[in-house]
Amino acid sequence: MGEGTTVGPPGERAPAATGGLTAEEVAERVASGATNDVPTRPGRSTWEIVRANVFTRINAIFAVLAAIIFATGHLLDGLFAGLIVANSIVGIVQELRAKRTLDRLAIVGQAHPHVRRDGTTVQLPPHGIVLDDVIELGPGDQAVVDGEVLWAQGLELDESLLTGEADPIPKTPGSPVLSGSYVSAGTGLYRATKVGREAYAAQLEAEASKFTLVDSELRSGINTILKVITWLLVPAGLLSVYNQLTGRQALPDALRGMVAALVPMVPEGLILMTTIAFAVGVVRLGRRNCLVNELPAIEGLARVDVVCADKTGTLTENAMELAEVRGLAPGGAAPRHDAGPHLPEHRLALAALAAADQRPNASMQAIRDAFPDSPGWATAQTLPFSSARKYGGVAFEGHGAWLLGAPDVLLPAGSPARAEAEEIGARGLRVLLLARAARLPEASPHPGGDGAGGSRPGGVVRGVEPEALVVLEQKVREDVRPTLDYFGAQHVTVKVISGDNAASVGAVAGQLSLPGAEAPVDARTLPEDGEALADAVEERTVFGRVGPAQKRAMVRALQDRGHTVAMTGDGVNDVLALKDADIGVAMGAGSPAARAVAQIVLLDNRFATLPHVVGEGRRVIGNIERVANLFLTKTVYSVLLALLVGVPGLIGFEALPYPFLPRHVTITGWFTIGLPAFVLSLAPNHDRARPGFVGRVLRMAIPAGMVIAAASFTSYLLVRPAVADGGTTQVQASTSALITLIAIALWVLAIVARPYAWWKVLLVAAMMAASYAMFAMPLTRELFELDPGNAGHTWTALACAGAGIVLVELAWWVDGWLRRVRTTRA
Repeated sequence: MGEGTTVGPPGERAPAATGGLTAEEVAERVASGATNDVPTRPGRSTWEIVRANVFTRINAIFAVLAAIIFATGHLLDGLFAGLIVANSIVGIVQELRAKRTLDRLAIVGQAHPHVRRDGTTVQLPPHGIVLDDVIELGPGDQAVVDGEVLWAQGLELDESLLTGEADPIPKTPGSPVLSGSYVSAGTGLYRATKVGREAYAAQLEAEASKFTLVDSELRSGINTILKVITWLLVPAGLLSVYNQLTGRQALPDALRGMVAALVPMVPEGLILMTTIAFAVGVVRLGRRNCLVNELPAIEGLARVDVVCADKTGTLTENAMELAEVRGLAPGGAAPRHDAGPHLPEHRLALAALAAADQRPNASMQAIRDAFPDSPGWATAQTLPFSSARKYGGVAFEGHGAWLLGAPDVLLPAGSPARAEAEEIGARGLRVLLLARAARLPEASPHPGGDGAGGSRPGGVVRGVEPEALVVLEQKVREDVRPTLDYFGAQHVTVKVISGDNAASVGAVAGQLSLPGAEAPVDARTLPEDGEALADAVEERTVFGRVGPAQKRAMVRALQDRGHTVAMTGDGVNDVLALKDADIGVAMGAGSPAARAVAQIVLLDNRFATLPHVVGEGRRVIGNIERVANLFLTKTVYSVLLALLVGVPGLIGFEALPYPFLPRHVTITGWFTIGLPAFVLSLAPNHDRARPGFVGRVLRMAIPAGMVIAAASFTSYLLVRPAVADGGTTQVQASTSALITLIAIALWVLAIVARPYAWWKVLLVAAMMAASYAMFAMPLTRELFELDPGNAGHTWTALACAGAGIVLVELAWWVDGWLRRVRTTRA
């Protein structure tokens, strides 16, 4: 039956007379602005994207430095100004591509409420609703505007996403409806009283799905690194300015040295590459019909080590087929099949139940398809199906009360009919019990403790007479097995958490060869104590008869044990767990409420899309870590070089000219960082995400940067005395230092590119060849003011580079050894 938890008033059905607004009335409200004008998806506009990529602190710094260089007349030293244009264009293009993809998918995946207009029901996008519209509510629907209930049949709304109130709230005519709440039970109609920015959720500045943000270690790690760099830049920059302007150089040369010292300190491409990596990930996943509601969710799923999967709609097809209706002898003492006086009536009862359900779920839809002809029984009272209670029913005038639900909830242990149902369910089939009752049971907001039959043991319903077992077939998705195999190979544990009979869930899991499927657990037997529950959930794999609140408790128990948990589901009973999981993944065909709270929505309903999401997350995390190593190594050696060059002048010695020109640091950035970083940020990467992003990056960047700065400065000092003697020019001294710097920086690139693939070898070789050509070709030597003609100086530079390479390699080896030791101890 449709989801629900309360008994509806006798004989009440949705009033057909409530036909909603007319076309003229809608037009009047649109003209007066009484529309639901809240954006369907929070996000930056095109102008905001352009502004965010153009008017940045880094661009402002580079613009000022470029203006200084252009004022000296050395235009070629202003090449770095091209980074302003390049960074802005690339960032804008990639973000706009991602925005178009997300907007397109959001339109496909958004809820389309059923609205009554001119006496008929139409589906409209949320922004199509106007004030006073009459909106239908059914199981799993989410209220998109505030309103007032006009009619209700067992209607209950869950407002926990808004108010934190855990229990569903019964609604009767006149009751308020808050936007962002969702239907946990029953059906109803309500009239829109507040739309647009006046609605409750809009006043909270977020829809229900936006109350929690995905934790992003990558984002917070980069922010931490940039804060540290900012503090380092201030003293190093001031020292460089003082040193270059107080020396004996001509003002234009001093300004060029100052700019050359400041430009490489700024990690200009790190944020850009991070943005590009996320944006490209969104576009790639969009091609697979995967809507990412929060970009860091891509990263989050890559860190997941436990996936909790619902059975129906996730591991199996959402649609079902009626396989058999197995009649039972009076009292359920022994099964009987195609004979007996009760056979025709129980089939009629199934047809009547299906006809009475205005919003059938998958099980009831299968029954309706098998029995399309209604017997015309008049409804006296209804008890909508509830995920927590596991059954529902209808009382018909002249035909008594009929219940349909879980056999192990409606029948006591030891009942022959229950044993028969369990035997059938063990084969992976879904079994419902059709039973008579003297009257419909009283509904309870806390089922199971009062005989209403819920999530706790012993809560069977009394006074029911079993009439038939309804056997439904569920088809296991063909692509699920490879997906489970993938997670197993990646050491990601998959746990099946379902509201269905435990034996049935275990049988489906067994078909998929899921470890632990042979020992399914009935969740009604699980302890309520947090520690004991965590032990049970960690130890076992397959769980049946799990209520909505229990799903949430199980997710929290796993999180308390240090796991990063993803929850997949499609129904209203999954909403609480989806919201509390580290990453919520909803199926596109699922309830609007499930889609609203999930960070990722699989619009094509394919569980097999998850490995691609994991792959994108790993690509983003792994590649940004590689890129961060390159950019931060440059920042470290730039800051240290500025200090090494500036300190002698500060303490009374002769001020040294900065060894490089702006054009030198620009081309060094091209070949050792910029071009390689762009390729590496978009490349495949299947390494499993690990915590400790900031620590790993700094353990690589700081030693490498220190070695490059020390080796380059040593090379510069060894050649520099000959300048005073007139045997060497400043250009030759700068060239020697540049050879040392580029050689070690290229080796750092080679380390970052490990493990090697053919394209990585080609990338490193191409950057080495380009760097060599820059020193070897007469044209580039002239353009970039290079002079490697003194063989002795070149060998000095290469010797310093060789020593630096050995130290960098040693630092990398030691870091790897320490990581292996820590892993072994853990």
